[in-house]
Amino acid sequence: MTHAAQPTSATFPANVEAALGDATLRGALARATDLFGERRTAAIGAVPEWEALREQARAVKEHTLARLDFYLEQFVERVESSGMRVHWARDAKEACALVAEIARAAGAKRLVKSKSMTTEEIGLNAALERDGCEPVETDLGEWIIQLAGETPSHIIVPAIHKTKAQIAELFVDKLHIEKSDDVEVLTATARRILREHFAAADLGISGVNFGVAETGTILILENEGNARLTTSLPRAHVAVMGIEKVIPRFADLEVFLRLLPRSGTGQHLTSYQSLLTGPEPAEREGPRELHLVLLDNGRSELLQERVMRQTLACIRCGACLNACPVYRAIGGHAYGSVYPGPIGAILTPQLFGAEKAQHLPFASSLCGACRDVCPVKIDIPNVLLELRARLQTGAPIGGRTSPKKSGAFERLGWKVWAWSCAGPRRFALASRLGRVAASLGLLRFAPQLRAWGQTRAVPELARRSFREQWKADGR
Repeated sequence: MTHAAQPTSATFPANVEAALGDATLRGALARATDLFGERRTAAIGAVPEWEALREQARAVKEHTLARLDFYLEQFVERVESSGMRVHWARDAKEACALVAEIARAAGAKRLVKSKSMTTEEIGLNAALERDGCEPVETDLGEWIIQLAGETPSHIIVPAIHKTKAQIAELFVDKLHIEKSDDVEVLTATARRILREHFAAADLGISGVNFGVAETGTILILENEGNARLTTSLPRAHVAVMGIEKVIPRFADLEVFLRLLPRSGTGQHLTSYQSLLTGPEPAEREGPRELHLVLLDNGRSELLQERVMRQTLACIRCGACLNACPVYRAIGGHAYGSVYPGPIGAILTPQLFGAEKAQHLPFASSLCGACRDVCPVKIDIPNVLLELRARLQTGAPIGGRTSPKKSGAFERLGWKVWAWSCAGPRRFALASRLGRVAASLGLLRFAPQLRAWGQTRAVPELARRSFREQWKADGR
C-alpha cells in the first residue's frame, strides 16, 4: 500500500495553518505528549546520576562521530566475520535497490517489517511495492498509518495524531470488521492479521538502534515483540542502518539503554532488546541469511563540521518532540518530513537539501526545551541558529548550495536599521519618522510586520522618546 499525497516541507506555512485549525489533532497531541512528559519526569527522577549519564552519552557520541571511519571499519570487519553480509548504500536509491535485490535473490514476495525510521527515510515500502513485493509493517502504530496511507507523525509513536475513534473507523473501512471502539477488540484484530503475515513471510526487514564496533553486534529495541518475530521467523533478514548508529564498545550500550527508554516513553527499560551477531545455524531458531545495509544518504557531509556533526548523535528517542511547543501545536505531518519536530528541523535541511526545507529551521521559538530533554545533549537551538544564518546568506548546507532566504525588502530594512543606529542624531530622526509612519498607518504594509501582527498585538511607538521627555522636563 503506497502513501497518499502528504504535505511537504516546501508547503510548511500552509501545513501549519491547516494543523492549527484541527482541534481533534491538537487534542490527541496534547494528551499523548503530556503523558510522555509526565512519565519521563517520573522515570528520570529515580536516577540520581541522570546528568552524568547524559554527559557520558554525549562524550561517547562525540568521540565516535569524530572517528567514524575507524569504528565503521572495525564494525564491518566484526560483522562479516560473524557471517553477516554487509552492503554499502550511498543514498536512498541504492539502499532500496539493494533490499529489492536481496528479496529477489531470496525469492521473497511477502515481507514483514519492524518499525524503522531509516527505512521511512529512504521510502523503502514504496520501492519494494514497485518491485512487486508486499511489505507489511508489524509495529501497531506503523501498521495503522500504512492502512491509512499516511506517513509517521512522531519518531516513536507513528500514529500519535489519531484518536481511538479514527482508528476504529479505519479498521472498519480497511479490514471490514464490525464497528467497535473497544481497544481489546481492535488490538486482537491487529494481532490475528499480523500473525498471519509473520507465518507467511519470506523476508524480514528491520532498522538498527545501535551497532557495536567491538563485537559486530546490532541491537534492535521495541515494546511489542514484532521486531523479534520479524528477525527470527523469516528465513532471511535485512537490517538497514544509518552509519551514525555505530558505538565503540559493548559496555557503551549500558548508558544508552538507560537513557533512551526513559527519555522517549518514560519506561525504565524497553520491553524487548534483540542482540544479533550473525545468522543462526540450521539447528537453532533464526534466519539463515542476515544482511546489513549501511546507509550514508548525506551523513558523511554532516561529519565535516563540528557544529553540524552533533545532529548525527540523535538516538531517535523523540523526547524533543514531546517537549517542543511548536510540535505540540502542529504535529508531525506539518513538517512534511520523515523526521519532524526540533530534530527534524535541523536534520531534514542537511540530509535532503535546504531548497525545499528552508522553512523548518525557523519553526522554533528557540526556547531550549529540546536541548534540555535531549539525552545526548544535542544543542539543537545552536544548530538552528547556524542553519538560519546560512539560509540568510546562501551558504552551503549539508554539502549542497542553499537558497538565499532574505529578500530585497528585508535586506533593505536591515541596511536602514544599521544606518539609523550608527549615531544618536540618526536614531532620533529614524524614531521620529517611525512615529509619523505609525500614525499614518503605513507600518501595516510592511510584509514582516503584517505577518507578525496576525497573531500578536503590534506594539505602538511612544509619542515622545525618552530623550525628548527628559529635555521637556528641563533635566
